[in-house]
Amino acid sequence: MSQTAVEAAESRPSLAIGALLERGTGFLLLLAVAAFAVWHLVATPAAFFTTMVVGLNQGALYALIALGYTLVYGIIELINFSHGDLFMLASVLSGFLMVSTFGATAATTGAFLALVATLVLAMLFGAALNTTAERVAYRRLRRAPKLAPLITAVGLSFVYQWGGIKSNGSGQRNWDTILGSSGFTVLNVKVPWSMIVVTAVTIPLLLGLNWVIQKTRQGKAMRATAQDQDAARLMGIDVDRTISLTFALGGAMAGAAGLLYLQTFGTTRYDAGFQLGLIAFTAAVLGGIGNLNGAVLGGVLIGLVQALNDRFGLGVAYSQTVVFTILILLMVFKPEGILGKPTTEKV
Repeated sequence: MSQTAVEAAESRPSLAIGALLERGTGFLLLLAVAAFAVWHLVATPAAFFTTMVVGLNQGALYALIALGYTLVYGIIELINFSHGDLFMLASVLSGFLMVSTFGATAATTGAFLALVATLVLAMLFGAALNTTAERVAYRRLRRAPKLAPLITAVGLSFVYQWGGIKSNGSGQRNWDTILGSSGFTVLNVKVPWSMIVVTAVTIPLLLGLNWVIQKTRQGKAMRATAQDQDAARLMGIDVDRTISLTFALGGAMAGAAGLLYLQTFGTTRYDAGFQLGLIAFTAAVLGGIGNLNGAVLGGVLIGLVQALNDRFGLGVAYSQTVVFTILILLMVFKPEGILGKPTTEKV
């Protein structure tokens, strides 16, 4: 007994030293990133702030897609890998609606009304398709081992890509946009209109989601279902309906992101959802998967890091390497994410 107590006491200093080293390493990394940003802020302030604007624009798009990932995972702990390709289909649909249906190719009053109508239709499309996928595929696998719905999500992403090839073609397709690259200049910093529109859509959607989840009866049902599905059923909650609503909200976020992506970049590709979906999932993990505010924070941070790296760092070719290196380091020092809470799983 005494030997065990002595060994335990002797092990405590080494654990404390290990934790101190981890925190010190993390602090040094943050300090290096901050020094890198401050250096370029002082050296080239106009270029730095222009880069920040680009990063915020990209980050807001990542955040919208990440919200769909984090919503579904927070309720049924499913990593819905088809979510990125759902976003891709929404971007293709938005192109056909804006250009082919409404003929909105220039910034006019009618074109902005068409933009609002397309936003609503794209969100409805994403919600309907995501809900249908949940009803047809995921619901039947709810009691199955976790690997089964995960593989189903991967398979569904290939189905969505097939739909993208049939509707968009196998190459990149260019579309006329009403926002384009135009904008205004403030203190030698160009601010594109696309960033204003993306931010003006992302912030209300995030606030609306928080209000639904925190203040409404259905939001309470979602939180109860996330905590314990069986107990939620005993309390009279329709778990199937609640999960379907969660998928609908996530799909609506992907639909909104699809339209905004189209108006920002003016292109669509059948495989665009893979890369952006992966980055958005990384954003959700970075911010704390299951946390709405964390998904937005993670998306914005990744957008800023990418923009800084593309302009001042290693270049566009190494953007993904830089992003995932940061994610790996964060997972080592803070596995639950920036705003996530540590959890323990019973065995």
